[in-house]
Amino acid sequence: MNTIETHMVTGAFGFSGKYIAKILLDKGHKVRTLTNSVNRNNPFEGKVPAIPFNFDNVDKLAKSLQGVDVLYNTYWVRFNHETFSHNVAVKNTLKLFKAAKTAEVKRIVHVSITNPSEESKLEYFHGKALLEKALMDSGMSYSILRPAVIFGKEDILINNIAWLLRKMPLFPVFGYGSYRIQPIYVKDFAELAVKEGNGKENSIINAIGPETYTYKSLVEKIGDIIGVSKPIVSVSPSFGYFVGCLVSKIVKDVIITKEEIKGLMADLLCVDDKPTGTTKLSEWINKNKEMLGKKYANELTRRLNRAIAYVN
Repeated sequence: MNTIETHMVTGAFGFSGKYIAKILLDKGHKVRTLTNSVNRNNPFEGKVPAIPFNFDNVDKLAKSLQGVDVLYNTYWVRFNHETFSHNVAVKNTLKLFKAAKTAEVKRIVHVSITNPSEESKLEYFHGKALLEKALMDSGMSYSILRPAVIFGKEDILINNIAWLLRKMPLFPVFGYGSYRIQPIYVKDFAELAVKEGNGKENSIINAIGPETYTYKSLVEKIGDIIGVSKPIVSVSPSFGYFVGCLVSKIVKDVIITKEEIKGLMADLLCVDDKPTGTTKLSEWINKNKEMLGKKYANELTRRLNRAIAYVN
């Protein structure tokens, strides 16, 4: 990109959106963010103006998108809660697409998930499939990125596996733990998103890293590197969920959901495709082993306290 453009990143004060915004700023572009957390700590020293989503007013939402060349949409929710849900997230994203088209945004880079399906009984994967279809049918230029798991210092899954290994006498896995995961480093993912923002052709890309793990081998690898290997025991999905609920009450969060267990065990976080990321999770863990899992990463706290920064 040789000219200064205006880019809108949803959730630029959060996880992946923050890395996307930083790369765009480093390239000299104007960056704004749509967010539900306008009062969250701004890591860009005011260089990224924060604008509320205004999902209840599509005209106002469209106005905030006027003059935007590329919209990077990371907006989503991990699980259903009394204050948010997958169903509402789908409806809000459809409003965002409509507003973007009204504002004549030139291109949308949309974050989806590996193996979305309109036939899926899992709300997460079903909802993501509906949004992909809506974007493809919108007539707008798009790139759809399908990550399995994104890791980095602000992530939830990898950090909390390490935290559980540090705290528990043993580690339960659902069934045999043979279902696979292909994690991608957040900076690799952000670089891919920005590259796709500069593209012209419509595309769907599986955003996966260079290493594939079974869930059991992932836990073993993390334990080995951080020096807290624990016995890994196979448990039924129902018992594993029960244990997860007990730990959730202690940390006042949602450790795992029934849908996440089903998605894992259905091997939905793995695809047969070439990696798009180059950073190996094993090497990243080795570089960050002293801090990984020392503090619990609380999803609900991030969701409900809109002023704190995304740090573990």
